[in-house]
Amino acid sequence: MSKFVIEGGTRLKGKVNIGGFKNAAVAIIPATLLCKGTCIIQNVPKIEDVNVFMDILNELGAETKYLDDTSIFVDATNVEECYLKNGLSKKMRASYYLLGAGLGRFKKASSLLPGGCDIGTRPIDQHIKGFEALGATVDITPEGRVNVQAEKLVGTKIYLDVVSVGATINIMLAAVYAEGKTIIENAAKEPHIVDTANFLNSMGADIKGAGTDVIRINGVNELTGCTYRVIPDQIEAGTYMIAAAATKGDIIIDDIIPKHLEPVTAKLKEMGVGIEEYGDSMRIFYEHELTPVNIQTLPYPGFPTDLQQPMTVLLSSLNGESIVVEGVSENRFKYVNEIKKMGANIEFTKKQAKIVGINHLKGTVVQATDLRAGAAMIIAGLIADGLTEVIDIQHIDRGYEHIENKFMNLGAKIKRVRDEE
Repeated sequence: MSKFVIEGGTRLKGKVNIGGFKNAAVAIIPATLLCKGTCIIQNVPKIEDVNVFMDILNELGAETKYLDDTSIFVDATNVEECYLKNGLSKKMRASYYLLGAGLGRFKKASSLLPGGCDIGTRPIDQHIKGFEALGATVDITPEGRVNVQAEKLVGTKIYLDVVSVGATINIMLAAVYAEGKTIIENAAKEPHIVDTANFLNSMGADIKGAGTDVIRINGVNELTGCTYRVIPDQIEAGTYMIAAAATKGDIIIDDIIPKHLEPVTAKLKEMGVGIEEYGDSMRIFYEHELTPVNIQTLPYPGFPTDLQQPMTVLLSSLNGESIVVEGVSENRFKYVNEIKKMGANIEFTKKQAKIVGINHLKGTVVQATDLRAGAAMIIAGLIADGLTEVIDIQHIDRGYEHIENKFMNLGAKIKRVRDEE
């Protein structure tokens, strides 16, 4: 096991390049199962979740390999069924996309219930509702294995009771081979849903409306391989934006789509952060003392839940009071107890945190309780007095590629240390 050791007090300066969007890559990679042919996926982040997906596809009989640091090759021609025999699916939430892809291609799939970060109950009832509407039967065993099967899939109208990114994508994956037209109403609108739909269309699917709340899918008989480039990671970009503001830094964030970052940009500007946009890059810089703001996380295009934790760390260092309301995930404030160890003045419930800013956090040993909380702990360490040790960083490695190297290139004093060291 490893940990990060961080010496706080350095202002971030320089340029950071943003990798491919983790949330898009982990939907696109299982989607390759839908075609008999080869796919080349470019701009893939080199993170643990991608490695796990490649291991799963290999076990199913696909051929996968890295072509270079950011491109992977997948050939699922020889896969004959989508039955996940072991517990790899428990390592991440996105493993449930294999249910939709397997159902689409083979009319059946089986997997253990997905794992992922412990941020509250995240049921798959909307996924099941969509599969059943398409004509599948769904059975969940007492051991937690999900079995889906259909004689055939038939397009229909599906209204999601809650806006669900996972269910929207999973229904798209299953419906590409359904007879007739499938309409998903109250669909999620996140950029990685658009990216997944664009990838499927590149293989020959017929999907319209992704990015709106109504998606229409005309079933097709065959998909073929393609080459596709994953969009930039808006959450990684937002993390570095917040880190720059927290450390009173001045950085350029390159290889981004500024439109996807508008909810974050708006809040940082409201706080007084200097922001300049240059096409596919952005400058984030500290001009004067920042003022606290109130935030509520919402589905896209609202403020992203995945940046709530880093933003809360930033707000904890500003003079004044702020309120953060979590409107997406059920239990995403567990990490607050960790930054309270550093002196943060925060009162919180499952859905809301009241923050009274203090001038200085103090370095100590803190735990990365989940992926995005881990990024928040790094930012807390960057602005704290003294040394901070962040443990359980395997959560961070699931979603951020080369994070310590990118921060070091911006001047941060951070290093990865093995426990035996």
